[in-house]
Amino acid sequence: MRSFATKRWAGIEGLTLLVVAIGVLTTSSGLILAGIIGFGYAAYTKLWDAPVADVSIDRELGDEAPAPGETTGVTLTITNTGSKWLSDLRVIDGVPPALETIDGPARIGTSLRPGETTTCHYTVSVVRGKHTWDSLRLITRNPSGSRERETVCEVSTTLRCTPPLHAGANLSLHGLTTPYSGRVTTDVGGYGIEFHSTRAYRSGDPLNRIDWNRRARTGTLSTLNFREERAATVILLVDSRKEAYVAAEPTGRNAVERSVDAVATIFSSLISNGDRVGIATMSPTECWIAPQSGKTHTARVQEALATHPGLAPTATEGTLYHTLWFNRFIRRLPADAQVVFCSPFVDDRPIYTARRLHAYGHLVTVITPDETTADTIGDRIAAIERQHRLQTLRGNGIRVVDWGDEPLPTAVMAATQRWSQ
Repeated sequence: MRSFATKRWAGIEGLTLLVVAIGVLTTSSGLILAGIIGFGYAAYTKLWDAPVADVSIDRELGDEAPAPGETTGVTLTITNTGSKWLSDLRVIDGVPPALETIDGPARIGTSLRPGETTTCHYTVSVVRGKHTWDSLRLITRNPSGSRERETVCEVSTTLRCTPPLHAGANLSLHGLTTPYSGRVTTDVGGYGIEFHSTRAYRSGDPLNRIDWNRRARTGTLSTLNFREERAATVILLVDSRKEAYVAAEPTGRNAVERSVDAVATIFSSLISNGDRVGIATMSPTECWIAPQSGKTHTARVQEALATHPGLAPTATEGTLYHTLWFNRFIRRLPADAQVVFCSPFVDDRPIYTARRLHAYGHLVTVITPDETTADTIGDRIAAIERQHRLQTLRGNGIRVVDWGDEPLPTAVMAATQRWSQ
């Protein structure tokens, strides 16, 4: 917290000496007088140091838990609690990087006498996640502006934006077998809705499963078997590497944000149908929530989608060692689990991941938000390369939902119709 020169008056001493020297050589009293005045200004810049910012700051949010896409106001209240007049005080708030200031700057320039208070108001647009304001920068200058002092003031404020879980994309899962009742059909006969087969009547069979039509025709008792539905075990995997944070527009939502939206929608649909669902990330900041069901598990997943660093709206630092990550992921993955993999497929790493999962016997469905454009030749080449990657996946028997500008349920429905043809 040291003060330093601003160079606002840089060169005034040299200019003053030059004017005085010319005045002496030319015996010009006017120049000599101007030089004396210049010496006065030079002395004025040395009289005071930049004052210490002895202030109290309070930050207040209009809403500490808004929904995604909403806005919330931020109010800074700055009070000079010291005994010195702050003739030039500048306060710059530390807005979290994922939030966008849309109304009013997150800074203020003012002067405060001892005990005086001022306020600063601005509005931010909210996105999913846990956002923390940590520090403010305070800059004070002396009256001449020749020196300034910068101070960092810690004022911790947290905003939590948790997206609601809305069912909307009824993703057609591959047929599986796990011993829990659910919505994935199997080739096993038993209780269910769709007819499977008949067998000889056994004592104790429920009356509603007896084939009374056959009894009327032949006089013998037989029992109806229906195609059982069993719960799926599903892992929703999000590619949140730095490479996946791409967007078609500079101010648009990136592919990771769209992937998290897709995961929230699909999770809600699957969990409401009795499936066991987990969450994972392919990123340096790893997230793993084992597949379960129930309200407690739903609340845990909702919290992770909102606040986990591995699913942050902006890219996190770190390096993903893919082989180590994949080996750990495959060890955690239940043997009967299938994977819904969300990635923009901007490079070949997701292809490698999906194909290896498929080779290990796990059924894979890919949901890929399309963030490519056709603005330049390079953009068009990138779009062609992405389509080639998706075609490679389809050639390996992996289901792909290519998600463009349309709503996710529309993209899923179109892909499901193709799979059924």
